[in-house]
Amino acid sequence: MITFAVIWLAVACGLVTKSVETASNLPAPLILLPFLGSGFVPADSMPTAVSWFAHYQPFTPVIETLRGLLLGTAIGANAILATAWCAAITLASYICAKKLCSRDPSS
Repeated sequence: MITFAVIWLAVACGLVTKSVETASNLPAPLILLPFLGSGFVPADSMPTAVSWFAHYQPFTPVIETLRGLLLGTAIGANAILATAWCAAITLASYICAKKLCSRDPSS
């Protein structure tokens, strides 16, 4: 689900740009989000500002859900949060991409 959401986000980002180079580089900062989440270290062990960001960004519930499913531990509300984040990103990106695709090409 996260892959589908990020693909639609990348499509919307690509439609915003004027050149191929910019379209390929605009979604690049998304690569940093798993590093600023709980992918490598627990979010509680991070500095305060980074920990706050890690708790409320979309990749943390996805990572925690996958970790819980793979290790057989409790996932709590992380699955619901991950699904909600994926659905919200997908829907917003799809609507944005559809609007950008149907705009007047001369503008």
